[in-house]
Amino acid sequence: MRLPGAPGDVVAGAIRAAAGRGVAVRIAYNEDHPEGRAPLPPPARTRPDLLAELGVPLKAVPGARDLMHHKYVVRDGAAVWTGSTNWTTDSWEREENVLLTAQSTELAAAFAQDFAQLWDAGEVGSSGDFDAPLVTIGAARVRPWFCPGRGTELSHRIAEAIGSARRRVRIASPVLTAAPVLSTIAQELSEGRLDLAGVVDATQVRQVQQQWAASGVAAWKQPLLDQVVRSGRFTGKRSTPYGPGTVHDFMHAKVTVADDVAFAGSFNLSRSGETNAENVLEIHDAEIAGRLADYIDAVRARYPPLAPRP
Repeated sequence: MRLPGAPGDVVAGAIRAAAGRGVAVRIAYNEDHPEGRAPLPPPARTRPDLLAELGVPLKAVPGARDLMHHKYVVRDGAAVWTGSTNWTTDSWEREENVLLTAQSTELAAAFAQDFAQLWDAGEVGSSGDFDAPLVTIGAARVRPWFCPGRGTELSHRIAEAIGSARRRVRIASPVLTAAPVLSTIAQELSEGRLDLAGVVDATQVRQVQQQWAASGVAAWKQPLLDQVVRSGRFTGKRSTPYGPGTVHDFMHAKVTVADDVAFAGSFNLSRSGETNAENVLEIHDAEIAGRLADYIDAVRARYPPLAPRP
């Protein structure tokens, strides 16, 4: 949460006004990763001293290993705002992101349950370790997913949706390293039966490849990722490499569309996404899936195809 200047004044003013009229406002945020190699993608940094000036209860959730990576708001037990967007100026002005809003007491209850787990424990831990129901919101059927409690299951569910698609798959994710998803994408590309395409952050993908080559821990994934790159079906944004004080201009949207089902939220298609505190909405609705697929295609068209490793 980092909004200097006018945007921060607007948000801070709204929070103070809500607290002033008796609304119980609580803010949980990711506590900075300790010095050393930052995770990929790296987290946004928060200034706790500035948050304290809001005068509302705060909870720092340590991001020493697994990040508190949520970006959601629950309002009055009746509405939810969520998506991939950190509350930072760069995230709102320099990155591709997706936001979703929904009016649903059932959906709000699931998010409130996840928030309570984080707030009460003060750690990522086993938050999200519950099965949220499929709810109806307008014409859509929506199921929320929470990690790390359901992180492994979520990766397999997205992979299953990709593998079961018959018409089109569209993917936007900074990186592609979650084993079930990566292997399914590679298989579908090799079979050539699907209209499958997507966009990633080229800088972060290259950094992942370098990490794998140096460590050897995930070397078995390298040929799969190379196959995705060589397919020409994925483009990549050449963002600014992460560093202290650098601009954050990543391709930051996290959306998968498989036929008429969409998955959107804070979840990178990565192994770390499975173990972070994350959330995703699985949305069964042809119109919403179509809009998100069109969005991915528009972002994909901005950037060149991924280049193979040298």
